[in-house]
Amino acid sequence: MSTTPAPAPSLSPAALHRLLQEGRAPRLLDVRTPGEFRTAHIPGSYNVPLDTLREHRSELRAHLDEEVVLVCRSGGRAAQAEGALAESGLPNLRVLEGGIVAWEAAGAPVDRGAERWDMERQVRLVAGSVVLATGLVGVLVPGAHLVGTAIGAGLTYAALSNSCAMGVLLSRLPYNRGPRPDIRTVIAELRSAP
Repeated sequence: MSTTPAPAPSLSPAALHRLLQEGRAPRLLDVRTPGEFRTAHIPGSYNVPLDTLREHRSELRAHLDEEVVLVCRSGGRAAQAEGALAESGLPNLRVLEGGIVAWEAAGAPVDRGAERWDMERQVRLVAGSVVLATGLVGVLVPGAHLVGTAIGAGLTYAALSNSCAMGVLLSRLPYNRGPRPDIRTVIAELRSAP
């Protein structure tokens, strides 16, 4: 019988902000896409997109021997990253409660770049557009409404499983990719950080 490890404890934005102000900052790994990271991120955080983290978790593990806080938009991808790193044996993992959304709502500092639509907004646009289009086309083409039904089923599954296939697909678009962080560069930055 296998046991699933307990999820990592979360860390509130206020508690993390206090640690940063006191000079006791944990390593911050932001697992969002490079495009999302460039829009807004916590100062001092490292961008390691979720797919890169999963692919190179054993390499990262060797350079993450202290406390690590995982950050994403709202907590879902960070929880997935925590699972991947915990499976590789990395202790002292925490997830930023509410992600960058809660961090910004708390008035904590962010480094800002060019404004972009976040992944959730892109998913809502694509899903809504497909449902609207198939609903309109369904007036003339019998059965077209079933595409909208499939999108609805996919969104329901995404909510229940805390995953999103459409988000994964959209993250591969050039708009969201940008320059992918090179794992060697990330590891060099982790080594040189105080």
